[in-house]
Amino acid sequence: MGFWGALLVCALVVWGLFRYDREKSTRTSKAIWLPVLWLSIIGSRPASAWLNIWFGINFGSSGAGLDAQLDGSPTDAAVLGVLLAAGMFVLGRRKSRVRCLLRGNFPVILYFTYCLASVLWSPFPEVAFKRWLKAIADLTMALIVVTESDPAASLRRLFSWVGFLLLPASILLIRYSALGRGYDPDGHFMNTGVTTNKNSLGLITFLIALGALWSFIHAYRSRPRLERTRQLYARGALLALAVTVLMLAHSATSGACFILGGVLIVATHLPYVRQRRGRIHALVLTVLATGGAAILLGGESGVLHALGRDATLTGRTDIWRAVIPLCPNPLIGAGFESFWNGFGDNVRGLSTFQRGINSAHNGYIDVYLNLGWVGLSLIAFILVGGYRRTVATFRRNPELAGLMLAFVATSAIYSVTEAGFRILTPTWICLLLAALAPSGGVTGPAIKKVLAPGRSSLHRGTGAPIGDALPPPFSDKVSPSFHL
Repeated sequence: MGFWGALLVCALVVWGLFRYDREKSTRTSKAIWLPVLWLSIIGSRPASAWLNIWFGINFGSSGAGLDAQLDGSPTDAAVLGVLLAAGMFVLGRRKSRVRCLLRGNFPVILYFTYCLASVLWSPFPEVAFKRWLKAIADLTMALIVVTESDPAASLRRLFSWVGFLLLPASILLIRYSALGRGYDPDGHFMNTGVTTNKNSLGLITFLIALGALWSFIHAYRSRPRLERTRQLYARGALLALAVTVLMLAHSATSGACFILGGVLIVATHLPYVRQRRGRIHALVLTVLATGGAAILLGGESGVLHALGRDATLTGRTDIWRAVIPLCPNPLIGAGFESFWNGFGDNVRGLSTFQRGINSAHNGYIDVYLNLGWVGLSLIAFILVGGYRRTVATFRRNPELAGLMLAFVATSAIYSVTEAGFRILTPTWICLLLAALAPSGGVTGPAIKKVLAPGRSSLHRGTGAPIGDALPPPFSDKVSPSFHL
């Protein structure tokens, strides 16, 4: 079968998956397509690359080199700008919900405020500000999802629809086109699929796989009906596609994160685990300790070799030792997303490193280089706050809490060997979802009552955040249609 025949089959598969995954019992607004498109773009290739590949349209690309990185691509800037403007319009129509949601997420607000302030001491303040706007776009897309009338249904559709778009296309490109294959800077062959390197392919795939596993369990536990059977087929097929692509990507960190996150999702569906906070804490501690030991301490025991890494984490520890002393200000860093443009040449000049390096391959070190100890403390604040909120959500909605717990844990683990907290990174968006979703637990008529003029966002006399004393949100019953 040639490429065009395979493309037709791929299109039919995607159409069938969308058709079988329909949930007639729940409805989301058309605005959910904004985060779907956003995550699809940042999880694959820039819009300019797709326009050039499929239509031969090239209005300029970011290219390589410092000047090109600072200028960016006009096409990508336009596409992302349109999505950001549309997202801000949607949130403007939901301003009461957004205001109430952000009011209960002080760590997130503080982090983005500090990032904006750090633009002032960046060596390229104009570029840093543009990148901060992209960071705001990440936050905007996360807010669109959690302010839907049924955030759980929105999350199911987000990861299912992104998976339907990207995973069949990845297999198509790997099997039938050179666009899905390539070589790393060391000359080793790699499958890239819809992305540009194996690590990016593994990243978006393991997150889709976690969402597919969570959605499959939800369909399996639902009431038997024809719609449920179709959803099981569609979500089971998506999970199988995700596992297949993960195997093709050969990304050790992503594979390990999927296994550890999957364990959290499955285990937290067990009443024995989710009914006791102590058991949840013990489970998470075990997962984090297992993941950390496998990545950092397993060189001599053979664990790293089983994961496809050498004892120096494929050269990552060499990079870490070289870049940490280069931070211009340990307290406040080089400025938002500015280290690799302003000081990265000092690293690139070392012969032991690859040319074109723009990441420390460690999310925590990257935050330290750009934002210093202050920024690193704020990231820790978001992780701990997101974890505490997620654990508290097990009282109201254990199903949603299981997925959010997996996102928090895997974001923390993934960032040990990859840049997991950078803007336009899928793990960062998932961490924002995990931090925000537990607060977005008021839906339908309840939210209108809580957010009515003159009413406090706290229940009178209880001091509890919205949603704590309300009927369980995210139910499987029919939800009212939610429009912009």
